[in-house]
Amino acid sequence: MREAVVAGRFYPGSAEDLKNAIGRLVDTSVKKEEALGVVMPHAGYMYSGRVAAVTISAVNLKSTYIILGPNHTGAGTAFSLMSTEDWQTPLGKVEVDKKLAATILQHTRFIKEDKSAHLEEHSIEVEIPFLQYLSKEAFKIVPMVVASGDLKALKGVGRELAEAIKIENSQGQVLIIASSDMTHYESQQSAEQKDHEAIRAILKLDEDLLFEKIRDLDISMCGYAPTIIMLTAVKALGAKTARMVKYQTSGDASGDYSAVVGYAGIIIK
Repeated sequence: MREAVVAGRFYPGSAEDLKNAIGRLVDTSVKKEEALGVVMPHAGYMYSGRVAAVTISAVNLKSTYIILGPNHTGAGTAFSLMSTEDWQTPLGKVEVDKKLAATILQHTRFIKEDKSAHLEEHSIEVEIPFLQYLSKEAFKIVPMVVASGDLKALKGVGRELAEAIKIENSQGQVLIIASSDMTHYESQQSAEQKDHEAIRAILKLDEDLLFEKIRDLDISMCGYAPTIIMLTAVKALGAKTARMVKYQTSGDASGDYSAVVGYAGIIIK
């Protein structure tokens, strides 16, 4: 079992407090839409929880979620998939989709079985309680931590994920979540300007343009690599359009706009 490591820090540590916190953030009245992928932030709930919650509130939930998170710890391989251990949060256990994970590992040149990258990483863990709160049925996850900045490899992984989904005949049953915050620790004005360029590329479903903007504008979007993988995969699965659900910064919670972190929620369908 992969135990929760940021419960009590990024989000409440007790089931009751966590349910109450998420209940104040989600929008259960919103009209849901069919989606192939989403971008969701992964900071502490007091900062990015609203963006994450209203984003996942707006999509039809699935039986499996491939959750792609950036590597903040430095542990593990370039593409670390954890297929053997289920995950625990204060809201209970979530199983790994071992069948889909095995298919991914059987048809990849890039992805490796590796749990070390997951043991202390928060970028996947913080997304799971939102899914648990909103889901009426049991679901499974395929967690992968990404440490590569190689555009060719990122796009290759995206194509491999799409192929594995097709092999398992799981089209329509899987949502790919790219876990990412946006610009880190710049002024509100600077963050908004840079994030606008990154978001524009995502809304155009253009992973090459996103990579170019990240590089040329020095955008500190920690999950750009998971986002590139997700965009490549969902386009191979038929994605045509995207829309931004919500954008805000940490300054909206703290009141300090001198050094903010940006958060965007985006749906791809």
